[in-house]
Amino acid sequence: MNLLSTTSATLDSIKEPVSAELKTFDRFFREAMRSKVGLVDVIARYIIRQKGKRVRPLLVLLSAKVCGDIGESTYRAATLVEILHTATLVHDDVVDDADTRRGLASINAVWKNKVSVLMGDYLLSRGLLISLEHNDYYFLHSTSNAVKRMSEGELLQIQKSRQLNIDEETYLKIIGDKTASLFSTCTDIGAASSTEDSGKRELMRNFGESIGMAFQIRDDLLDYEGRKSIIGKPTGIDIKEKKLTLPLIHALHSGPRREARQALRLIKNGAKRKDLDWVIDFVKAAGGIDYAFAKAEHFASLARHNLTSFADSPAKHSLLQFVHFVMERTS
Repeated sequence: MNLLSTTSATLDSIKEPVSAELKTFDRFFREAMRSKVGLVDVIARYIIRQKGKRVRPLLVLLSAKVCGDIGESTYRAATLVEILHTATLVHDDVVDDADTRRGLASINAVWKNKVSVLMGDYLLSRGLLISLEHNDYYFLHSTSNAVKRMSEGELLQIQKSRQLNIDEETYLKIIGDKTASLFSTCTDIGAASSTEDSGKRELMRNFGESIGMAFQIRDDLLDYEGRKSIIGKPTGIDIKEKKLTLPLIHALHSGPRREARQALRLIKNGAKRKDLDWVIDFVKAAGGIDYAFAKAEHFASLARHNLTSFADSPAKHSLLQFVHFVMERTS
């Protein structure tokens, strides 16, 4: 078998080198979520039922295994980032007034906004305490920086979306802060849990940042391509919400001026279905889709390059598979 082959890159195949460790992580995560306060414990168990793809803990475990051996601190690192990620989702559902999360009613839909916000705060503090109790100060520094960047990115996007004047540089700044920062933290603290080699940590941190950028650009492209896992899912949701992402940004810059002005006018006035279809056709004709995919591939290439110096191993193969998975994802 060619160890670096990226065919059939599914999450199940990517998880194989750490499948046993993921089961151990699940026990750590469930234990960390427990509380003696009845309502908190009920909501925590409800959250655990909303089990996602576990992408971020997976990246922590694989990064640790690429650099050395997985140990107790690796499980704490994976638990920290998953709790942090979960807290941001709980808060996001309140901000977005979302009714569902991963096929179940959202926390705010069941227990209302006040409880949801407080539960998100509880999760954030719980994650921090796990690290403090074990003197994992490096983990705290890395995750705190991610929280700061995520908050700044979200606020910058809100500001720019209201003004409808996001350029490519600003867009890359936003997705770097909102999405890539947490990917970078996953690979950073994963590596830090298994090696003291600062060079390896930096390479893994850069890998996470780059693949996080590619991940978000591909996610934004799905708004124009549709998501195959969701039957009847319409395209153009970001456009309707006045979110200017890279395909549209490039089209507005490179497309015919008259059509670009018309696209902005439709978006500003709240585009209806036929208007959304027109904007999507404009973006495609102006090369926005191809440009954004090429940019995603650029970041994917950077991610692969950061793995070059690591010895071939099943864990490295899985990280390369993950890059392939990100670029081929349809949901």
